[in-house]
Amino acid sequence: MVNRGGEAAPFSDMINFSSTHYELFGLPQRFRVDRALLDRAYRDLQSEVHPDRFASGTDTERRVALQSSARVNEAYGALKDPVQRAQYLLGLHGIEAISETDTQLPLEFLERQLERREEAEEALAAGDARVLTAQLVAVRADARELEDALAHRLDAEQAWDAARTQVSELTFLAKLAQDLDAMLARLDG
Repeated sequence: MVNRGGEAAPFSDMINFSSTHYELFGLPQRFRVDRALLDRAYRDLQSEVHPDRFASGTDTERRVALQSSARVNEAYGALKDPVQRAQYLLGLHGIEAISETDTQLPLEFLERQLERREEAEEALAAGDARVLTAQLVAVRADARELEDALAHRLDAEQAWDAARTQVSELTFLAKLAQDLDAMLARLDG
């Protein structure tokens, strides 16, 4: 924290490490977040706890500033990413979104993603960036649609357990989008 004189405040005024990501940024605990508010809260909080502000402080103050900055970065990363945010929100309600013992997704969803992967591999082998780009656009559109459905399920219905499958699907789509991006990069490189 910074006192009115612009100097670093005592490290005892640093962030509360037991607060949720939402509490840390003063945001409502919802799936839909206002990105502008999140970004502003992140910049404000990071400017207060950034280790550079405590460079002339004690070892303890510098260490706590470093830990505080890392905590702020972790929370920001989780809340800005829809997949991480959904998983975190379910976790706050005692639900493990992605479980190693429960990896079952609807067969129709899995078949569609398998088709997409096969098409993508063929397009990569043929050097067809147009097909890969079209697939990436379609996957991102499906992810946005799923995010809207999740927002309703989590924010309006508060159906935490029922949202697990949708969170798993969103996780799968995010990974597929990353893979398609990597394939496109390989063609560009």
